[in-house]
Amino acid sequence: MSLPHLPRFAFFGTPRFAVRVLGALETQGLMPAVVITAPDKPRGRGLVSSAAPAKEWALERDIDVVTPEQLKDSNFITELANTEWDVFVVAAYGKLIPKNILEMPRVGALNVHPSLLPKFRGPSPVISAILADERVTGVTIMLMDERMDHGPIIAQGRIELEESAWPPQGSMFEDLLATEGGNLLAEALKPWLEKEITPVPQNEHEATYTKKFSDADARIDLKGEPYEQLLKIRAFDSNPRAHFFTQTPSGRDFRVLVTEADIENNMLRILRVIPEGKPEMDYETFLHSAARNDS
Repeated sequence: MSLPHLPRFAFFGTPRFAVRVLGALETQGLMPAVVITAPDKPRGRGLVSSAAPAKEWALERDIDVVTPEQLKDSNFITELANTEWDVFVVAAYGKLIPKNILEMPRVGALNVHPSLLPKFRGPSPVISAILADERVTGVTIMLMDERMDHGPIIAQGRIELEESAWPPQGSMFEDLLATEGGNLLAEALKPWLEKEITPVPQNEHEATYTKKFSDADARIDLKGEPYEQLLKIRAFDSNPRAHFFTQTPSGRDFRVLVTEADIENNMLRILRVIPEGKPEMDYETFLHSAARNDS
């Protein structure tokens, strides 16, 4: 990439998706001056206070990190406004960014969104695409406004997995889309900075929306339609996790995570599970163990 100068930009993002976008930008020599991300919070079974993945990425590279509790905080706004920014980059930050912040940079704020907007707006486009059996999807670079995933489109890239690779694991597919999104942003940045791109408004009549999925959404029905259950198992491979419940000999509900499955002779074939409180194992091993416990 040959820019007249490397753009000065702040990056807003928090989870692994954001790190993948940052990694793609880094390979193109594009590094943020500051990373703005979520505050540390308790994570894992031990609820140990841990940094967001984007913060860890930035600290490893000696990049300044800011973790505001509220984006309306006057000290944060003043600090951010003290720099003349070319552009802001946003990828899975997790909060709506106010207009006064979006308008700070010279050419606005660009968002990396893992869908072909206006389809699958909202917090869970990757999982939603898998659940909808939407094999043709992609990534969008959009100019942000105050509404969620609403701004005009700067660039789009279409991605279609091979039939043999569908449905994918949700986390793998998200990583792929994040990397493609970072690469697409890197390609679009120079013409955008030089005002060679005309943003295209989204068609509101074609907009669809996603929701934040709960643990209940990831529960599978072992007697349900096989392919629908497979889509769930592949989509919900991180948080929440695909699972079902069985009962212990004493009658207590027992949660079993499903980590691997396929379709064989039009039937759902579960291959690997993580029973509650136990390590991952073959499903056949789990069934034999359960049978012994019942005897």
